[in-house]
Amino acid sequence: MSILIQNGTLLCPEGPVKADLRAEGEKIAQIGPNLPVGDNTVIDASGKLVFPGFIDTHTHLEMNKGLPNETADSWASGTLAALAGGTTTVLDFAEPERGASLSSALDTWHRRADGAASCHYAFHMTIKDWNPSIKEELADMTAAGVTSYKVYLAYDALRISDGTALEVVRAVGEQGGIVGCHCENGDLVAAGIAAQKAAGRWGTAAHPLSRPAAVEAEAITRWLTIGELAEYPVNIVHLSTARGLEAVRNARARGQKLYVETCPQYLLLDDSRYSLPGFEGAKFVLSPPLRKKQDIDALWTALEAGEIDTISTDHCSFHFHGAKELGREDFSKIPNGIPGVEHRPVLMYTCGAATGRISPFQLMKLLSEQPAKLFGMYPQKGALAPGSDADIVIFDPEYRGLITAAAQHQAVDYTPYEGMAVRGRVETVLLSGTAAVTNGQVTAPNQGRFVRRGPSRFWR
Repeated sequence: MSILIQNGTLLCPEGPVKADLRAEGEKIAQIGPNLPVGDNTVIDASGKLVFPGFIDTHTHLEMNKGLPNETADSWASGTLAALAGGTTTVLDFAEPERGASLSSALDTWHRRADGAASCHYAFHMTIKDWNPSIKEELADMTAAGVTSYKVYLAYDALRISDGTALEVVRAVGEQGGIVGCHCENGDLVAAGIAAQKAAGRWGTAAHPLSRPAAVEAEAITRWLTIGELAEYPVNIVHLSTARGLEAVRNARARGQKLYVETCPQYLLLDDSRYSLPGFEGAKFVLSPPLRKKQDIDALWTALEAGEIDTISTDHCSFHFHGAKELGREDFSKIPNGIPGVEHRPVLMYTCGAATGRISPFQLMKLLSEQPAKLFGMYPQKGALAPGSDADIVIFDPEYRGLITAAAQHQAVDYTPYEGMAVRGRVETVLLSGTAAVTNGQVTAPNQGRFVRRGPSRFWR
């Protein structure tokens, strides 16, 4: 089957192009002006922006399986929501049990995702343990198409020592992969939580006070030192503070190669949400927490200047009722995480491209091209180019609407962006050349497939 997209503005690797695009089978076959119609199915994209499929490289689906605080979104609901919002590939985190092999986690995540996903998917691998057996498994992971990893400097159940992190970065780098890090100082977080409780502060307003900007900045500095000593590039996930950004700039000024992710919540929401009446602040409890307006302003300045490489969601959706409510009497028991996989593209278009802070071309790089490069999928993914996969988003910039929980595909019982006015919407999505979203509605669910990834492609 061939599909001809006519009259749109294509966000191609070299820049915006007014041209037609023909998809044949699962690939982009041709791009050019006035392509012949022939027997193609025609989609008129007049007045529309045509993007390569968006990639969300930071999701947590079906996390905490079987626990009272299990995430609300399954692989079925989470990837359906992603697809509806124009995300054609998600990268989720496979987490081994303590003492278990990496392959056991890979098998578990495949069982959860295979046959259930509505968009394409791949896995990062979380490193909790490190020993000769785990190190030997890295080559097996590479052969299985898993080339990126994550470590934590916080959370007792997840974090590893600095010396171990150094060994992990070196070993993964030798495989051509990259390691990302949750950068908070775990000891200081624990001390901060204890201090808030000792002062009699048990409500949601204590959450950001327990893990202030310095806690992130210290961990980012330490993580970048590890990367420098390892002599391989590293990734910082969910950057949230101006102080953390300062550490990034200092490292880059010394010539260090590194990559930075942030998320819409750190660009759009501030820490005043934790002081909302009642228990509403729990809806915004995530880590790192929402920050102050000056942090938001600093991140936007960095985004406009090209200092931030990817925008993902850290989608980790806990129901407000039943899960978040576990922490009504103790903020430290509120499950950390918020939803966002469905709304990231329209949020960033509304607050970035539509306002002129960034261009649609910059948006394409942040949501498509650079994630694909960093995580070993380019140019198979992340590009409108002949031979690339026909994962394509047709975006209508003239649409006006509101974000509401009632209208979302995410299975969680709220959205942190409730009532926000948005400009534009995803009108059509091709997933491997098949129309999976038509007129804003998912028309072909459960078509997602696993993406085997190669080595990272560094561009800095």
